[in-house]
Amino acid sequence: MFLRVLRPGRGVAAAILLLAACPVLGQDSSPQRDALVVETILRLDSVNLDAKPRTKEAVLRWLAANPGSDRFFDVVERFRIREAADALVSLATTRPDDTAGVRAARVLLDIDSARIDAVIAAADADPGRAAALVTALGGAGGREALARLTCCLGEERLPLGVRVAAATALGRSREGGEFLLARAREGALPIDVRFTVATALAASPADAIRAEAASVLPLPTTADATPLPPLRELARMPGDAAQGRRLFTARATCSNCHVVRGEGKEVGPNLSEIGAKLSAEALLVAILEPSAGISHNYETFLATTEDGRALTGLLVSRTDREVVLKDATGVVHVLAMDQVEDLRQSPVSLMPAGLEKTMTAQDLADLVAYLVSLKSS
Repeated sequence: MFLRVLRPGRGVAAAILLLAACPVLGQDSSPQRDALVVETILRLDSVNLDAKPRTKEAVLRWLAANPGSDRFFDVVERFRIREAADALVSLATTRPDDTAGVRAARVLLDIDSARIDAVIAAADADPGRAAALVTALGGAGGREALARLTCCLGEERLPLGVRVAAATALGRSREGGEFLLARAREGALPIDVRFTVATALAASPADAIRAEAASVLPLPTTADATPLPPLRELARMPGDAAQGRRLFTARATCSNCHVVRGEGKEVGPNLSEIGAKLSAEALLVAILEPSAGISHNYETFLATTEDGRALTGLLVSRTDREVVLKDATGVVHVLAMDQVEDLRQSPVSLMPAGLEKTMTAQDLADLVAYLVSLKSS
């Protein structure tokens, strides 16, 4: 009955004040009353919630209880409620591929874009959260989102997973695709996202971008001579983890350099819990573009000695007297520093590139399914 007698103007404002002052309703913080307050303020031409603390409290309670609903966004957008920023960040980072997550990112850009920047700035502490927010920004679109995505793509200090998400997100729109294509033409793409960009452009919604990308930045081919599917599609292919384990120890030769739960050779990083650290997309990039994101402490060094030897390996240790390198087979080489003519870091990973040439797309899906399954027991 109450809602039916509301009218625009002073009558509604008086009704709001009545709600706040009424001895019965004013002391009631039930969900029903909060919902009534929300529906009432949405019928006002304008209202300053900061001037009505008890009304705002009711609104905030209702928002906390109804995150992601259409009414939630109606209220937050109309009244620019920055106190909802935590809920918006949560929606954007836990549901980046659905309507609520994308809309949350769009609203954040409008009312509190600094929160987006803060999540991205903290990417080292929580790369998965930052990557999810970047994905949501790709769905949100617009100049503000595009500007942040292009910055993420070129920011080498950000974790690989975040930059991969930025490249993928840019490829979802015509404007982003044109930016990526221009960078590819100029030869200005960072090496660690080149494969991701190729797959993103191959899946572009614009025919012209897909056509030019096929010649400017073609996708690598697999063992059966067919081009790899775009990264997003490949990451979503169902895989057989048991078959992936067999590939890991046999044809893919991963166990020659990586340990999983005590088995394998310790050259590269231990992968026993890699599934808890990297997404399927990030794993594929690490496999297909091994020089893209070399882990800290696993950088490759090149050493040349006075007697003409050239050694490549991981830097185990270095002192004034000697340098110790471990090569791709796990053999350790101890070199006296007075015999080392040159020692420099290489941008190329010790892990060999071109693995996709020995495997089919399904093989890769199986291998990734196995790696994703590797989490703490």
